[in-house]
Amino acid sequence: MQDPDKLELSRRGLMVGTAASVAITAAPSMARAQPAVTGAPFTSKVSFEVNGQHHHLDLDTRTTLLDALREHLHLTGTKKGCDHGQCGACTVVVDGRRINSCLTLAVMHEGNSVTTIEGLGVPDGLHPMQAAFVKHDGYQCGYCTPGQICSAVAVLDEIAAGVPSHVSADLTAHPQVTAAELRERMSGNICRCGAYSNIVDAITEVAGRQA
Repeated sequence: MQDPDKLELSRRGLMVGTAASVAITAAPSMARAQPAVTGAPFTSKVSFEVNGQHHHLDLDTRTTLLDALREHLHLTGTKKGCDHGQCGACTVVVDGRRINSCLTLAVMHEGNSVTTIEGLGVPDGLHPMQAAFVKHDGYQCGYCTPGQICSAVAVLDEIAAGVPSHVSADLTAHPQVTAAELRERMSGNICRCGAYSNIVDAITEVAGRQA
């Protein structure tokens, strides 16, 4: 019968040898996986209209539209929340359609028209949606509110244009401004404070004025 001590030694030797061979095999692939050293970032010129004003920027091609608005144009009303397109705090309106500005590159919007919360209204001349949010207390901390308002304005435009949603019972009929429709269409804008019912009331009031 084989000596147990010698058997244990052979097991240890096998494990050490196996580990060493794996390390040697993986070393070249790990070396290839290392990112190459890069020089200055690649930049590109982009021109677009923001809140009615034309802007010409020279940006790192990796700059998101959100960062271009906040860091380069100093329009800080648009908020950076999750930075993954999940919370909606960065919502802006581009050529009439709402988008998450954190998920799109600024250079992709050459010639586009961008509207941020600053372009909807000012303290002395609020947009009807802004005024309705104030009236119905559609915010608490206010961080998500700019994105909520931009999205709400676009939602009413979508409904007016007859665009159905996932809760529209009849895709051939013109959608109505109901609580179910508004909640579905605004579901991409998260309110951590839970002011959802007040937000629906605000949008409903504005929709009633536009009817």
